[in-house]
Amino acid sequence: MIDSRFFYCVLRAVAGFLIWFRRSGRIVIVSTAIVLVGCSSEQQTASSGPKLDVRDVAIKQEMQSYFTTGKVEVADLSRVVEVSGTIQPDERLVTRIGASVLGRVTNVLAEVGDRVASGQPLASLASPELTQAQVAFLRANASFTQAERAVERAQVLVKADVIGTAELQRRESELNIARAESRAAGDQLALMGMSSAMIDALRKDGVLNPSVGISATQSGVVIERKVSQGQVATPGDPLFTVADLSRVWVVGQIPEQTARYVRPGQAVEIEVPALRNRKIKAKISVVGDTISPETRTVTLRSVIDNPGRDLKPSMLVNMRIQGDASSTAVVPIEAVVRETDKDHVFVRKADNIWTLTPVELGPPVNESVRPVLGGLPVGTEIVIKGAFHLNNERKRAQE
Repeated sequence: MIDSRFFYCVLRAVAGFLIWFRRSGRIVIVSTAIVLVGCSSEQQTASSGPKLDVRDVAIKQEMQSYFTTGKVEVADLSRVVEVSGTIQPDERLVTRIGASVLGRVTNVLAEVGDRVASGQPLASLASPELTQAQVAFLRANASFTQAERAVERAQVLVKADVIGTAELQRRESELNIARAESRAAGDQLALMGMSSAMIDALRKDGVLNPSVGISATQSGVVIERKVSQGQVATPGDPLFTVADLSRVWVVGQIPEQTARYVRPGQAVEIEVPALRNRKIKAKISVVGDTISPETRTVTLRSVIDNPGRDLKPSMLVNMRIQGDASSTAVVPIEAVVRETDKDHVFVRKADNIWTLTPVELGPPVNESVRPVLGGLPVGTEIVIKGAFHLNNERKRAQE
């Protein structure tokens, strides 16, 4: 197949010949031969360079200033991972409080946001089971009192030699049983929510309490309420959630691709936009061992003190995790070309000839370089600036 440049040269020679022929009409064959030899020599010179494939591109002399070349170097990288997160209560300081007996809520005494103390009533509950338990306690307490008096009489009769010691021992055994039953009935009332003062008053006065309080088991803030007046509550249902917010969690979700760069103990800077971008220094305490199938992320957590209660649950934060420095081969971000969903760089093939080469790179670090994971040895000469435009030239040359 005739080269286009040679064909153009022949046309130029014929045109020159026609002009000359009109002027002199001589030396036609010799002049044409000389021109054709020159065209053949020009074609040979043009085709003497290296053969280019679809991934190669030659930088023209007039375009040299548009591109910068360099070598793959090693740098000490300290990777910074940035993720979004939220403030959450420390689950170890959270208590979910419910009813200990089946009954109907007669009054709600606490709302979300209220600060409560340990033992403070949150709601009151009326229950038939509570009434039955109080009656059972009074009976057990009466039996205990009766058994106690029987033992006292038996001791007097034994001294008077009216009864034997066997009868005294029998009555003492009955007293021990009655005492245990009385204590068990009192413990049952305590489990249902009656305080020690209420139980002592019941033992002394014998007046039944129509309702019992649902009390806070720790000091803190009510962060959730799931009960309304008139509602029937069953044991096991969480009616209130109380959290001690003097210490909170900062929880973030990190993509699975960068999870390997985070480990417990790393320093993290927490920025809180709602508090005028306040920055808090902390450490990563937990990095999850599982990946969420819905979000493809790994959970990480930090624990920070919150003495002023400024950090509220569900507040948004930004987390900057500082990694350890390590020596890694890097390439500038400007050197990377994205082609067919893969990363490439232009590697020197010959003088002014560069070839598009696939490489394996990590995520950007400090918004300037990308670590080399494979496919590019240290010292390789590459195009470090202008790679995008060079790739456009490569595509244009193929058209």
